[in-house]
Amino acid sequence: MVEKFVGTWKMISSENFDDYMKAIGVGFATRQVGNRTKPNLIVTVDDQGILCLKSQSTFKTTEIKFKLNEPFEEITADDRKTMTVVTLENDKLVQKQTWDGKETNIEREISDGKLIAKCIMGDVIAVRMYVKEA
Repeated sequence: MVEKFVGTWKMISSENFDDYMKAIGVGFATRQVGNRTKPNLIVTVDDQGILCLKSQSTFKTTEIKFKLNEPFEEITADDRKTMTVVTLENDKLVQKQTWDGKETNIEREISDGKLIAKCIMGDVIAVRMYVKEA
């Protein structure tokens, strides 16, 4: 089921990301860089079922490795230390991050050959769209 996410995805659009970063508490300077960065998302899965999500840009590369439904500690691109769990719900990869009594979700789904990532914090939603590189 996660196989359809596997590949290298190039970002083509990002909407409302600044408001999302504000909502999760990212400072001004980091938001400026975050808004200009268009990372590639590289998704792999090994034969043990361990998924790897690598966000790669000229500014910063982050990588998380995990098994579905198993909580793990994540250091995010903006240096938050979160407890994270990734689940597969209705064909979506749902990444739930909790820290300091807060919670945010990143829902990734494939639609019309594009990977759509919705970053959700309360009523703030950012949408980032990617296309698969050949």
